[in-house]
Parts: sequence; structure tokens; C-alpha cells
Amino acid sequence: MWTKPRATIQHIIDTNPEQSVMLLAAIYGFSQALDRASVRDLGNSFDWPYILLIAAVLGPISGIIYLYLGSAIMRWVGGWMGGTASPQAVRAALAWSCIPMIWALILWLPELALFGQEMFTTATPTLDSTPSLSSVLLALSTIEMLIGIWAVVLLVLSLAQVQGFSAWKALGNVLLAVLVVMVPLLVMVVGFYSVRQ
Repeated sequence: MWTKPRATIQHIIDTNPEQSVMLLAAIYGFSQALDRASVRDLGNSFDWPYILLIAAVLGPISGIIYLYLGSAIMRWVGGWMGGTASPQAVRAALAWSCIPMIWALILWLPELALFGQEMFTTATPTLDSTPSLSSVLLALSTIEMLIGIWAVVLLVLSLAQVQGFSAWKALGNVLLAVLVVMVPLLVMVVGFYSVRQ
């Protein structure tokens, strides 16, 4: 999947399009739950072992919701563009493109071992006072960013294969799907703040 996404996803579609999609979505959800907890500084309110527990319970649920909702929107938008993929094929493309992000979970082991609670807090006194640790965190964060970019590439190429699109057309499929979700949310947020004022 890492180097030959088109051939890999086509083999999966031809043999068993439902293969491991729920498991992959659940693990991906756990990974994303940890990332969201870090970005939102949940460690200001909870100890990191408790955050891991919350992520392990709620993350897989959110991952499966993302699998079904995200694939449905991508297939719907792709249909406007002439896409021919089945729901199962789009789910497979979405789930299997998460492989890099799932492997990125390994990076949490050194991060928690070295930084612990500060992975989830606003204040980072140990990191601030130890330049070598800050450099390590920067390196790990850079690796995570590169993995995330590659996951997007895999999604675009996998979607292109199942939809019968070029890579650029599949990228448009993904971007339009994001807009379909983000524009209504933005309108609701703007409307909410307008009413409050």
C-alpha cells in the first residue's frame, strides 16, 4: 500500500473489499483521538493515562463514523464527477489509505516516554528547559507531518483507482468532499456568532 496504492487497492477490491476496513478505521480513530487530545491540551484537565483510555474508547467509534460518513460524501461528490465506485470500494480506499497514520502510532511510544504529560498540556516546562528534548520533539513532529502528507497521497491515488479517475480528478473529489462538509459548518458558526452579538 505504501508504494503501489493503485495496484494494492485494486487487488483488495477484486478479492474482498470489506477486508479489515472496520479494524483499520477503528485504529485510525484511536490515532486521531490522541492527536486531537494533544492539540486541545486535554492534559490541562486529565492525566495522560486517562487520556489514553478515553482515546481507546471513543477513538474507534469516531474512526468508524468517519469511515462511513466520509466515504459516503466522497462517493456522492465523486458521482457528480462521473465516478463509478461502489460504497464498499470507496470505504476500502478510505480505510486502507489510513495505513501510514496507523503506523505513526509507534511514534507515540518515544513521545510519551520522553515527554509524558507535556504531550497534552499548554505548559511545557521540561521541554522549554531542555533544548535536546525540543529537538527530538521537532524531529518526531516532522516525521508525523510527512506521514500525514503521504496518507493524503495514498487516499487520492486509491480513490482515483476505484472511481476510474486521474489523480488530479481524484484530488478534486477529495477537496470538494471537504468543502461539502466545511462550508455548512462555517455557515453555522458564523450564524451562531451573529445571533449572539
